[in-house]
Amino acid sequence: MKRLRLLALLAALAAPPAAVALAVGDAAPPLAVPDGEGQQVDLVRLRGSVVYVDFWASWCGPCKRSFPWMNELSRKYAASGLKIVAINLDKKREDAERFLKVSPAEFTVAYDATGTSPAAWQVKSMPSSYLVDATGRIAWVESGFKDDRKPEVEARIRAALAAK
Repeated sequence: MKRLRLLALLAALAAPPAAVALAVGDAAPPLAVPDGEGQQVDLVRLRGSVVYVDFWASWCGPCKRSFPWMNELSRKYAASGLKIVAINLDKKREDAERFLKVSPAEFTVAYDATGTSPAAWQVKSMPSSYLVDATGRIAWVESGFKDDRKPEVEARIRAALAAK
């Protein structure tokens, strides 16, 4: 029994510290992923715009509900400087393409089958969305997608656009 406790203690000490979730005011992590045409979507190149970064997957039910809303946001705020980048995390591109036939996107869709970007952004659930202000800082973090949260998130987007 002592040996098991000792092993557990050693394992806990050897484990890397738990990642602290991204918070409002933090610098946005790097993001460089290919879009559907193979062009690199790079957050640095989008500096000066307000960027809504959304991590999604084809199997995610709430993601299906979020796409029409993100299309609406794009139509309403693109002219004011909002860019939406939805990063698909499916291992198979075909799964994402089937999803997009049913739920088309009127915004940039990028692909990260390797999982590098969600690790850097500390994605904990699907979908996870991050509002990045024009200076490259996190202005808002949203886990999941709930219809009753849309007005608050949209108000945050308007505020970030007004502060540009």
